[in-house]
Amino acid sequence: MVLLNPSNQENGLNALRSAADIAPVERVRGTETGNVSELLERPDVSVLFEELGAAVVEVRPEQRHALVTAAEAEPSIIAAEPERMVYALPITTPQQAPTEFFPAYRSDEDVVARHTRAEVAAVQGPAWDEQQWTWGLQAIRANLSSLTGRDVKIAVLDTGVDTDHPDLAGRIEATASFVPGEIVADGHGHGTHCIGTAAGPAHPQQGPRYGVACEARILAAKVLSNTGSGTDGQILAGMAWAVARGARVISMSLGGPVQPGELFPQTYEKLAQRALERGTVIVAAAGNDSRRPPTIAPVGRPANCPSILAVAAIDKGLTPAFFSNGGINGQGGEINIAAPGWQVRSAAPGGGYQSMGGTSMATPHVAGVLALLAQANPNASAADLVASLKSGTFPLTQPLRDIGAGLLQAP
Repeated sequence: MVLLNPSNQENGLNALRSAADIAPVERVRGTETGNVSELLERPDVSVLFEELGAAVVEVRPEQRHALVTAAEAEPSIIAAEPERMVYALPITTPQQAPTEFFPAYRSDEDVVARHTRAEVAAVQGPAWDEQQWTWGLQAIRANLSSLTGRDVKIAVLDTGVDTDHPDLAGRIEATASFVPGEIVADGHGHGTHCIGTAAGPAHPQQGPRYGVACEARILAAKVLSNTGSGTDGQILAGMAWAVARGARVISMSLGGPVQPGELFPQTYEKLAQRALERGTVIVAAAGNDSRRPPTIAPVGRPANCPSILAVAAIDKGLTPAFFSNGGINGQGGEINIAAPGWQVRSAAPGGGYQSMGGTSMATPHVAGVLALLAQANPNASAADLVASLKSGTFPLTQPLRDIGAGLLQAP
């Protein structure tokens, strides 16, 4: 991944061509989707997302050192980092334990094996009355808000969406798949669930209301495959598309683990800064690698970027969920806010519903509330929205390391 000075992209590309013999560059402009996913897969092509000034460049292994050296020497190249994998971050609830799972994804069989029944029961918390509203919407007081997020665009970068779900059909403004060989249809369930939480309807076909911003406009970008994994390049493609589409909020319930002391990725940080300048706030899942109380893992990437809001998960007892990562690393690796992330009911592919848990489930709650704030303050800058979000939180007794500014609250 290479980040370029937006006003001087050609100098940077020319330096990489001459020093490291990078593959020829294909340019992606604005809301183009076309064959972007295929371009990202081709070993003979580099891809430049012009509006954000970010590129995914192909270089032969023996030229990697030359590329890094050229990047350090060329002023118009701001950052150059290896492309990595990212993953969806759910933890399914016990009644729906999966039959298979992918890296960075823990099944409940694994969770229960590591914890006593009493510990798992503890996170159930009080018995919330969920006849009309999910416990999560009640915890963030969305049930008391008159705002709906009307006409505010929320982009969810995930495993796609069930475009035929009766609760979501007609609400989806645009879709795009950046996963090679896969259409936007959600073959996993994670993306549909997250979209439902952020922007599900006021009156779902069945059960309690589960969506925060019930009249927001949905932009669904498939950046993770049906098995829940993707590359940084696919994420960058989705970010560029969402910003060009005018998203006020980008919700990313995805990421990868980092080590204690590891710095945030510069490319994501600079892109988040550029998105903020254009009025777009990015929120991301903090990660599910902790096994509390003894083990608290650091906030994963890209949520560990200073300009991306890192979202922790709380359980029904309004305490940090045992899997939720914490602010172990400084310089952006802090938790910014906490939201409901255990036994969260939302939409599922095929027109149904399911309950899931994880910081993935907490993140779209925050995206939905940002849409409410944007509706209430249509001329607010992205920085203003973030300030309003943090100042409106409900204080909890847990450390800042675990909950950031506090419990998310709807305006």
